[in-house]
Amino acid sequence: MALLPDAALMPLKRSGLDPVPELELARRHSPVSRLPVPFGVNVWLVTGYQEAKAVLGDAATFSNDFSHLVGNAGVQASDNPGGLGFTDPPDHTRLRRMLTPEFTMRRLERLRPEIRTIVDERLDAMAAAAEPVDLVQEFAFPIPSLVICELLGVPYQDRAEFQQLSVARFDLFGGVAASLGAMSESLAYLHRIVAEQRESPGDGLLGALLKEHGDQVSDRELAELADGVLTGGFETTASMLSLGALVMLQNPDHLALVRDDDAAVADFVEEVLRYLTVVQVAFPRFARKDVEIAGVRISRGDVVVCSLAGANRDDVLIPDADRLDPERRPASHLAFGYGIHRCVGAELARLELRAAYPALVRRFPDMRLAVAPETLNFRRASIVYGLESLPVHLK
Repeated sequence: MALLPDAALMPLKRSGLDPVPELELARRHSPVSRLPVPFGVNVWLVTGYQEAKAVLGDAATFSNDFSHLVGNAGVQASDNPGGLGFTDPPDHTRLRRMLTPEFTMRRLERLRPEIRTIVDERLDAMAAAAEPVDLVQEFAFPIPSLVICELLGVPYQDRAEFQQLSVARFDLFGGVAASLGAMSESLAYLHRIVAEQRESPGDGLLGALLKEHGDQVSDRELAELADGVLTGGFETTASMLSLGALVMLQNPDHLALVRDDDAAVADFVEEVLRYLTVVQVAFPRFARKDVEIAGVRISRGDVVVCSLAGANRDDVLIPDADRLDPERRPASHLAFGYGIHRCVGAELARLELRAAYPALVRRFPDMRLAVAPETLNFRRASIVYGLESLPVHLK
C-alpha cells in the first residue's frame, strides 16, 4: 500500500457515507479512466453505470481467473482462494450451478424464522448491556455471523475467529500478504469442516451440497465455496447493518418510515443498498483481448476495476443519484454486482436487512448516537466499506 500513489486508492476512499468527490469528477471527465498504479501494470477504473454493466456482463471479454494476479506484488499460485469470485467458466458455471439452488428465495424461506430469532436475541442482549452500546459489535457483526454459521452448518463458537479473518482480507492497509493469509486460515478451517461433513453430512448448506453433488465436487472446491459464502455474506451484511443504522439515526424521517410502515421496508433496503454500496469495487477483471469502452481502448492483459460505488451514484441510473430517497422506485443498482459473478447471496442479505432494520428501531425508538457524528471511525481503504464502531444510547 505504501508504494501506491494516493490517487490509486481513490476508489476505496469515502467522505463519510459518500464516495470522495474525485470519483464523481473522474466519471464526469470519462466513465473509463486510467488509475496511476506502478509495477508496469495498466489499470483502468470504470465509474459509469452503463460502462460498469458492460464490463461485468461480458465474461467472454473480461476474465476473473486468479492466474492473472500471479507474479504481481508477491502473489503466488498457491495463494489462489478459489471459489466463484476468481474463477471463469466452465468451472465457474459448474460450481455456481451447484450453489444457486440453495440461495433461491424458496430455499431461503426456511431461514426466516431463524433470522428473526437471531435478531430478537441480539436485541435482548443489547437491552441488557451497559450503555453506550456498540451497534457494530453487538448487532451488526453477530447477526450475519450467526446466520451464515446456521446456513453452512458450522459451529457458532468459531464466529469470533471468522469475523477477524473476514475483516482482515478486505483491509488493504494490511497488505496483500495479510489479506491472502487470512484467506488461507479460513480455508484451512473449512477444509476440516468439509472433511467432517463428507463423513456425516448435516442439514446445512455443506451437507446439502455433499448429499446432492458429493461425487462432483472436491473437498477443496467445497471449502472454497463455503469460504466465499462466509466472507461474502458476513462482512458485507454486517457493514450494511451498521451503516444503515447510522443512516436512520441521522434522519428521523427515514427512521420513522422503517419503524411505522411495513410496506416501505423493502424499498428502503434497496435504496440504502444502492446509496451505501458497501462493496466499493468489483473483483478485478482482466481483458482477454483488445476492446473499446466509452471511447477508451483497453489492451489485452490490462486490469479493469469497476467502481460499484461510483456506478450506483451515476445519474444515468437514477436522477439525483447522490440523494438518498427511500420513497422512490427502487433502481436496478449494482450493489450485488452484475452478470455471472453477481453475488449469489443477494436474497439472503435482503432477508437479513429487512428483518433487522425495523426490529432495531421498533425495539429502541429512542435510540440515538452516543458520540458526535464527525468522531465516528470509518475504514480507511477497504474493499468493503464500514464503521469501526457505532456507540449508541438506547434509552
